[in-house]
Amino acid sequence: MNYLPGTASLVEEIDKKLLVVLRDGRTLIGYLRTIDQFANLVLHRTIERIHVGKKYGDIPRGIFIVRGENVVLLGEVDLENEHNLPLEQVNIDTILELQREQQLEREAEQERKKKAMAERGIHIDQTIDDF
Repeated sequence: MNYLPGTASLVEEIDKKLLVVLRDGRTLIGYLRTIDQFANLVLHRTIERIHVGKKYGDIPRGIFIVRGENVVLLGEVDLENEHNLPLEQVNIDTILELQREQQLEREAEQERKKKAMAERGIHIDQTIDDF
């Protein structure tokens, strides 16, 4: 097997089913159709998979263009074991509700931590100065 440098190594993955994790935390699964020199990807028959605990839901997204700088992780899906997941698939409405509840819990936890730190005299300024 010859090693191809940079994004050329992705040529071998064209027309394969890939899992892509993005910088914003989203997980996409789709067939890689094309790439360019910047590692921009075009995924076909794409789904967005949302995980909450031991449950997951898939949202159909169709054709998806991913800017290369947003890719954190990319890997081939094992088609033979794809359906042998130790997770429970739920419908879209259920997973979105579970995700919203999880986000609210995380925000409440962050507020508790912020309050506990403030009680100890530690104040963290969350604003970002553009200058």
